[in-house]
Amino acid sequence: MKKAARKNQHDRLNLSNLEKVFFPKTGYTKGDLVNYYEGVAEIMLPYLKNRPHSLLRQPDGVNGEAFFQKNIEKPPAWLRTITLHSESTDEDVHYLVCADQSHLLYMVQLGCIEINPWNSRVGGLNKPDWLILDLDPEGVGFGKVIKTAKAVQAVCEELSIPALPKTSGKTGLHIFIPLGAKYTYKQVRDFAKILATLVNQRLPRITSLERYPAKRQKRVYVDYLQNSQGQTLAAPYSVRPTPEATVSTPLHWDEVDAQLNPKNFTIKNIHRRINRVNDLWQPVLGKGIDIKKIMDRIGS
Repeated sequence: MKKAARKNQHDRLNLSNLEKVFFPKTGYTKGDLVNYYEGVAEIMLPYLKNRPHSLLRQPDGVNGEAFFQKNIEKPPAWLRTITLHSESTDEDVHYLVCADQSHLLYMVQLGCIEINPWNSRVGGLNKPDWLILDLDPEGVGFGKVIKTAKAVQAVCEELSIPALPKTSGKTGLHIFIPLGAKYTYKQVRDFAKILATLVNQRLPRITSLERYPAKRQKRVYVDYLQNSQGQTLAAPYSVRPTPEATVSTPLHWDEVDAQLNPKNFTIKNIHRRINRVNDLWQPVLGKGIDIKKIMDRIGS
């Protein structure tokens, strides 16, 4: 973006408090966060556009108060929103819908360190673009997360399912499967449970499908419940609210090994990686799998 256009965008957004330190350990500021998202916007926006967003706001940085905000009250005229009715609260919720870089930076201005889009887009809100298996360790080391991810990879390869891994940016790994927005959330969640069960059967001593943490201690939780409407995970290339300002980073499968350290991917080095490997996440928006054919393989 040219300097004049960048200034006009910043003026429209009323960006403020850019010198506020958001990451005390590293000294990174809110301005550094803005600069980071400006730099990755082009590669990140395909996974954000036309999706409602849940805003995890941390206006005082990683050590400050954190709270989720879904309802956008009195948005600026240019901001795109969608009104959805919440059955749990019996109220209308005005979600931000990301349309472009300005919407992304608007979230950062509100104090969003990480970006949390829906799995589905406006126009097809009940049909997600991808299936997620979220590998979440409960009291175990990252080595067991790697072992679980490799089991997911093996199951997917045997069933001819394309699967894309990325770091969560914290202690887990996310594995996405492209769907092509052809199935409902219920269909996707039911199928994700089958995949998670197959993984659990291979690694019963270190994995769990138990929803409640107290029941899955010393296990890697293979979370398939993320495949529900309104559930969100950190987007690819999203910063996470960690002391090091880590980034949720797409990976090659051959990088998922004992040497993998999620802390090595941060806002200060991710650009060099992108220049080297390009966008590894593009296949997640591809044609998608055929669940019926895969179920036939499982049953045969």
